[in-house]
Amino acid sequence: MAELRKWWRNCAGESDEEIAAIDKLEDDIAPLGDETKHIRSLISQLEMCHHKVERHVELIIQAIGEGKADKTPGKRPIGEIHPREALTELVIGSLTAWINEEPYDVPAFGIGGIAVDDLFSFLGDRTPLKVWQVQQVCDKLRSFLDPEFRYYEMVEHPKQYADYAHYRGATINTVIHDTVDGEEAKLTLASAIDHLQPCNWNFPENLVIMLKAIGGDLYPKVPFAAHKRNVELNPIRKRIEIVSNTLRAFCEGQDTSQATALNILRTLGEKTPTKHWLAASLDKTIRLQMGL
Repeated sequence: MAELRKWWRNCAGESDEEIAAIDKLEDDIAPLGDETKHIRSLISQLEMCHHKVERHVELIIQAIGEGKADKTPGKRPIGEIHPREALTELVIGSLTAWINEEPYDVPAFGIGGIAVDDLFSFLGDRTPLKVWQVQQVCDKLRSFLDPEFRYYEMVEHPKQYADYAHYRGATINTVIHDTVDGEEAKLTLASAIDHLQPCNWNFPENLVIMLKAIGGDLYPKVPFAAHKRNVELNPIRKRIEIVSNTLRAFCEGQDTSQATALNILRTLGEKTPTKHWLAASLDKTIRLQMGL
């Protein structure tokens, strides 16, 4: 099998027959125009665990239909703060206050609908290890807000934690017992912190699971979701499956059915070789990431 092309970096580790066939579509329309390459790059940046992925997919489909990407995921007016960024700042501020034993004022609705006192109660009594672990959580979240701030994953970068080897070891040896796709599974607290992402659809629940684990509760009521972990629990799964079916119907010239969306077909417009390649690429990316 041929070497995997850069376009597939967000969904595949190796090529397969379907990817090879889609790559052949790309070869047939080469050389690619700048707009076509831009649209394909948006597909290669797609993350199905993102809390706004439906909107991102919608914008990509619109771009395929129009042949250009006037609106792209992540673009917003300069100075405007996204609600998820504001939520992340509230979490960092409240947890930093807990670390420093300082009061912290938050809106009446709390943090993601969770009262700050409840967040603090999850942590239990303060210990030096808990303070260090909560600081790790703050650092991980800060790396989301500030691209210049580097967070080193505890699991992958042990040398960065040479001065805190004992704390790192204790965090890696703390095991959370939950499920993956309905089956019993184990997740280390270190890995949970390393994979905490405010942009994830399950972020508030993931945060609670992690804080409770720091406090000693290692049996969460809901599973920890990150990237492809527990992707089947994503509430948009059924709707995204319809998008995938529609893209495939467009590419293969199939008759539409109840499992497809006519508005997507109208947006895509008349099928062309370039649209075929882009739509097939988007469909394959969605299916690989969602396990469809």
